[in-house]
Amino acid sequence: MNKARTDSKSNTVAWQDLRWRKIQVAVFKLQRQIFRASQLGDVRKVRKLQKLLLRSYYAKLLAVRKVTQDNQGKKTAGVDGVKSLTPKQRLKLAQNLKVNGEGKPTRRVWIPKPGIKEKRPLGIPTMRDRALQTLVTMVLEPEWEAVFEPNSYGFRPGRSAQDARTAIYIAINQKPKFVLDADLAKCFDRINHEVLLEKVNTFPTLKRQIQAWLKAGVIDGENLFPSPEGTPQGGTISPLLANIALHGMEETLNDVAKTWKGRKKDNLQSLTLVRYADDFVILHPDLNRVLECKAAIEEFLKPLGLELKLSKTRIVHTLDAHDGQKPGFDFLGFNIRQYYVGKYSTGKNGHGKKLGFKTLIKPSQEACQKHQLQIKEVMHTYQALSQKALISRLNPIIRGWCKYYSPVVAKEEFSNQDNLLYLKLRRWTQRRHPQKSATWVNNKYFHILGKRKWVFQDGNYSLLDHSDTPIVRHVKVQGTRSPYDGDWVYWTIRRGNYTGTPTRVSKLMKKQKGKCTLCGLHFQVDDLIEIDHIVPRSLGGKDTYENLQALHRHCHDKKTQTDGSLTGTRDKS
Repeated sequence: MNKARTDSKSNTVAWQDLRWRKIQVAVFKLQRQIFRASQLGDVRKVRKLQKLLLRSYYAKLLAVRKVTQDNQGKKTAGVDGVKSLTPKQRLKLAQNLKVNGEGKPTRRVWIPKPGIKEKRPLGIPTMRDRALQTLVTMVLEPEWEAVFEPNSYGFRPGRSAQDARTAIYIAINQKPKFVLDADLAKCFDRINHEVLLEKVNTFPTLKRQIQAWLKAGVIDGENLFPSPEGTPQGGTISPLLANIALHGMEETLNDVAKTWKGRKKDNLQSLTLVRYADDFVILHPDLNRVLECKAAIEEFLKPLGLELKLSKTRIVHTLDAHDGQKPGFDFLGFNIRQYYVGKYSTGKNGHGKKLGFKTLIKPSQEACQKHQLQIKEVMHTYQALSQKALISRLNPIIRGWCKYYSPVVAKEEFSNQDNLLYLKLRRWTQRRHPQKSATWVNNKYFHILGKRKWVFQDGNYSLLDHSDTPIVRHVKVQGTRSPYDGDWVYWTIRRGNYTGTPTRVSKLMKKQKGKCTLCGLHFQVDDLIEIDHIVPRSLGGKDTYENLQALHRHCHDKKTQTDGSLTGTRDKS
């Protein structure tokens, strides 16, 4: 048996030969114990286990691997200019990763908001701070996942915008309601540090470290700006801190509902709050109750230094016009509205009684316009490049947009998007060949592919049609479920059936029974999964399901180093 390679200077096992399966299992067991202790309210045990996990070398290794190998922004540098680390540097970082109550300023990066000219700021921490923030998140998240409210869906493991949208549908599909459609003004930039740290309520070592990150400041260009309030967007711990800050909104509204006349159970069931990060809606059949809830939320936000954004906060009705506004509202890119319909199209309640209306959720008009604007920008950028290059840029955009809206009533809008796209493609092709006839241009760029006509195709590369995307309904996450509960069967099946999971990944996950074929571990809800050719294509492997497997991103990187993908010959060592 070959022995694991070691570093000759430090006499430690090389990064690629670490026993990652054992490391990940050991860390998850500790996190699950923290989760269960928090559910039982055993604060003493929670703190003891958190301190153990914070000192764990295994947890430090996983934090470094996530930051340097798995995360989408792993190549983004902080103020230290470090973009990537070698395996030896990763080991050294893990060995020296300690909570010391210090934090370097973040680097300000401005990124455009989709479809509009406005930009939003990101604060990029240094590589060390990112790893340490990931470690602290691993320590704190299981505790808070056990107590977070059931209708909070943003930036939480195992939850998504589709769950929030489905929760709204369940709340209104039997009865029209008034809706407080609210948004917070500059939520991440204005959170009061002292109130946030008090809500985090952790042991002093972690409290000092979180405070150091909050107070570290931001470097924009060559200038250092202080950060007396807010949490920097871009850090791995920022979403968790924002959720902790806003935790308690649902409980606040439940306390208000308990003061109303009538049966307490009926009052609680008729009131619904659905929150996704800093966007939330409050639903109730009575307008006065909604106004009371709005006042309660405003009082809840005051100590945090937050307030409702007036320009984006309004009260509407799901079925009828209210206060001069059309029925329905937009939330997370969806338009949610109810329509009066005849007896043959009406929805029914649980007893089979006809309601006289139907609840439909569609892509919002703003989301459709942003999608077309994104396509337009890509086509303008690649006007001078080949048809194949354009197809390779547009297909991921079309596929991702359609996947997001595939669980709702979107067939008509998909067809409309195809029509608009066709007009843009016609103009794109004609501008490339102004001296050619329309017939010549059409014959060169548009073809017949099976039953599809007017397919924008170059050889084997063809542009996707929006309307080819099937409608697949989404199943909402159960109650207060969390990946830290250890129910691998539930979460594996859910990941495989989730509408946002690519088709090939979903099929391979079912074939592999939810496990990575290289490390043998179950795919967790936040794992990045990549498709691998078992026999590399450079060695003659085919692009068929028999030659494909789903791997973790870090497992894929490890296999690629030895399977001949890079050299054209297989490493037999």
